[in-house]
Amino acid sequence: MTGFDIFAIAVVVLIILTLFAGVKTVPQGYDWTIERFGKFTRTLSPGLNLIIPYFDRVGRKVNVMEQVINIPEQEVITKDNATVTVDGVAFYQVFDAAKASYEVSDLTQAIVVLTMTNIRSVMGAMDLDQVLSHRDEINERLLRVVDAAVSPWGLKVNRIEIKDIVPPADLVEAMGRQMKAERVKRADILQAEGQRQSEILRAEGAKQGQILQAEGRREAAFFDAQARERAAEAEAKATEMVSNAIASGDVAALNYFIADKYIKAFGQIADSPNQKIIMLPIEAMGVLGSLAGIGEIAKATFGDSATAAQAAKRGSVPNVGPVPTTPQR
Repeated sequence: MTGFDIFAIAVVVLIILTLFAGVKTVPQGYDWTIERFGKFTRTLSPGLNLIIPYFDRVGRKVNVMEQVINIPEQEVITKDNATVTVDGVAFYQVFDAAKASYEVSDLTQAIVVLTMTNIRSVMGAMDLDQVLSHRDEINERLLRVVDAAVSPWGLKVNRIEIKDIVPPADLVEAMGRQMKAERVKRADILQAEGQRQSEILRAEGAKQGQILQAEGRREAAFFDAQARERAAEAEAKATEMVSNAIASGDVAALNYFIADKYIKAFGQIADSPNQKIIMLPIEAMGVLGSLAGIGEIAKATFGDSATAAQAAKRGSVPNVGPVPTTPQR
């Protein structure tokens, strides 16, 4: 092999290496920066790209996908001088590879330090109760402040989340006692409210019951008064009829009226639960004689058959014979 052949092979190899050096394939999700003699010129997007060999070179390979950074734990003093331990995460994405490469030295460290500083600023202006209960508000304020701060670096912070907020152990114990006391207070209030409602309902029920009983007694008294009034009217009418009969000379009607009252009185005595033996006085013979007179009046007026039917209806005997002179028992 002559020297010319060796030179030709060297030239071919150099041409092949030059072609390979001028062709760049950028993977999806990355942007490459191109530097010419150390100065940034342009950015290569994903896909096949051509550069000038020996003059241009790849500067930074920047990941433009969304990335997450863990924010380490740090102690934060709240507005009411309570010390809590806080950590979190931040999600960001590069939208300008040139700024992210040349505007800040260590991008990840810059984001972490900036986020930690703003966590102390935001949470330090809040009370402990607000820090523990307004986590969404804290995240929103942090996102707004940090995103505005990293915008010149070609970044977009999409989300910042506080993971854990850990107060001191003695403070947690005190908060537990406070929560327990508050729950006991609520339970007592609810129990008292339930008892009050129960008492009110029972009182309303008793009131309605008394009203209904009073109305029942009023209606019963009204009907009793009507019954007594009608009985008095009937009694007055019967007395008037007897008085008219006496005025017309009918003594038998008076005997009937007196005998009826007398027999009813004996019936009430017989119905008494404590009465076992009934002693009839001698005057009862006169009553029986009056009954005989009543039977004669009925017989004379309606005849034998009507007298018998009337006597059977009243439970009396129309014709009464001689009666003994000794008392009956």
